[in-house]
Amino acid sequence: MKLVSYLHQNRAAWGAATDAGIVDLGRRLPAYASVAGLLAGGPAALAAARQAVAGTTADHALDDVRLQLPVPAPRKIFCIGVNYADRNAEYKDGSALPKYPSIFMRVPGSFAGHGGDLLQPLESQQLDYEGEIGIVIGRGGRRIACEEALGHIGGLTCINEGTIRDWVHHAKFNVTQGKNFESSGAIGPWIVTADEFPQGYGALRVQTRVNGETRQDDTTARLMFDFAYLIHYLSTFTTLEPGDVIATGTPTGAGIRFDPPRFLQPGDVVEVEVEGVGTLRNTVRQEGA
Repeated sequence: MKLVSYLHQNRAAWGAATDAGIVDLGRRLPAYASVAGLLAGGPAALAAARQAVAGTTADHALDDVRLQLPVPAPRKIFCIGVNYADRNAEYKDGSALPKYPSIFMRVPGSFAGHGGDLLQPLESQQLDYEGEIGIVIGRGGRRIACEEALGHIGGLTCINEGTIRDWVHHAKFNVTQGKNFESSGAIGPWIVTADEFPQGYGALRVQTRVNGETRQDDTTARLMFDFAYLIHYLSTFTTLEPGDVIATGTPTGAGIRFDPPRFLQPGDVVEVEVEGVGTLRNTVRQEGA
């Protein structure tokens, strides 16, 4: 099932995307106020949603709605840095492979939804792309054991964890500024629920394309810290809650790594495709234009 949050005629709503269009689940399941609320409801809530969708005529065509972030205001967005096997070597600093994940956080406003504009800010010409697989927490918890961690996944989404490269170097020990410019990244188009991945998450492919050219292409088989470990590790120091998002890391091939760098420009179209989820698509616009 593909869970979406959207605007229709300026009304915020949530539901499920089907081949026929959008089914308004908020109207059909008033006990759940949002996608995050449905995920928090566990298997019974998801079963009710599937039943509501089955055999139902779509309420809206996909083109008639504006997709928002699948969880419009997640309480926590964790981002994992340097997590694919060759990423550490890209830095050419001679450092050993990390013992623990590198983590930073982002605010919801730093992401656009599917189809929304990626903003090149007035302060920089170094907007970059980073295609990633996003975990959305379904069942919360603290100090979650690795062997139980995958059961806490509500579903997966696509993420462009976009970066303003020069601003990540403004401070000595943090990247917060360069990772939180308004609409510098994107999440969407939807959350595909965990039951749609019976094969597990061990070899999912993620690709990033700019104007149709493939720039990134890798699979989760090459993650240094897999999904289970990330959930375990994060939940050691904080309580994970339904709707929380984990961006699991980007493969090699970001624009900064080309010689010369290939930063995004207004008019560029960026696509992040995740196996089993779909394709997140956004166009770059100069802020204020």
